Amino acid sequence: MSDLTSALDANVLRGFLTDNGVAVAGDLSVDLISGGKSNLTFAVTDGITRWVVRRPPTSGLTPSAHDMGREWAVTSALQDTTVPVATTVAFDEDGSTIGAPCTVVEFVDGTVIRTADDLAALSDDGVERNVDALVRTLADLHAVDFRAVGLGEFGRPAGFAARQVKLWARQWGHVKTRELPDVDKLVSELSERVPAESRESVVHGDYRVDNTIIAADDPGRITAVVDWEMSTLGDPLTDVALMCVYRAPVFDTVLGFSAAWTSDRYPNADDLAQRYATATGSDLGDWDFYLGLANLKLGVIAEGITHRALAGASSGDGAENAAQATGEFIAAGLRQLSRSTTKGDK
Repeated sequence: MSDLTSALDANVLRGFLTDNGVAVAGDLSVDLISGGKSNLTFAVTDGITRWVVRRPPTSGLTPSAHDMGREWAVTSALQDTTVPVATTVAFDEDGSTIGAPCTVVEFVDGTVIRTADDLAALSDDGVERNVDALVRTLADLHAVDFRAVGLGEFGRPAGFAARQVKLWARQWGHVKTRELPDVDKLVSELSERVPAESRESVVHGDYRVDNTIIAADDPGRITAVVDWEMSTLGDPLTDVALMCVYRAPVFDTVLGFSAAWTSDRYPNADDLAQRYATATGSDLGDWDFYLGLANLKLGVIAEGITHRALAGASSGDGAENAAQATGEFIAAGLRQLSRSTTKGDK
């Protein structure tokens, strides 16, 4: 059993499920699906029923970045909406049972398109259908009446973009492994260019193809959106911009492998953004600002992955190298803001 697998005790989990009224047929088998860069994800089964359990990393945590309560609140609220999410089962809010806060949801059948090799299994038509489904699902999420589904207190959407700039500046202070003056420069320029007005919605905060599960027989049908740990109420264009910036080839350095989402088989960032605008009937506002903010966020995330690896939380998948991408993201953000102003800018 690996150190990360031992982060979830099967016997303790069985008792937790039983105490929450979940029928468990026998001993549980626990397998680590992913871990080391984000919340740890485990596949669990009693031989009959399957569940997915998520908990924070074992070390190297950064403030607000591994909030299990967010995952539980938003997936619970979205159960009866058009946004596909796993059925919620149980929540250890304070970690008093499991040893760390964790969520349990039903296992969702389907396929995750994570690597370039995974993507190779799709035809060109399949990729096109998958893109349409991704954009449509993100548009559906942003269209959810968050007050009607009980998420009115889930966040503070007013002033969200300005707070995001400050948040990722603070995060940089927590996770930086060296000095990088361009981060302060990007933060300063973003702070001066925050849009005066924005829409309000639930935002996923980490939306791309591998944070969805697609039907095994239809890449144009998403069966679940997963990894909600960074969700909140805010500006939907921050979600769109992040989805687009994730397309940058340097993101492979962050992940430690050739990702499906960075493949040139998917549309470029401009095409993705336009598809979203068309699907929602909305404009993209000061798009350069949003792309600059997304690059800041990804640069800090990349640094944080290496920070956690140095603290002992790496799963041995090259996490210590992720920070090599930080400078490229920050530079890209500065280039974005240096472009001539576009319609919607201040």
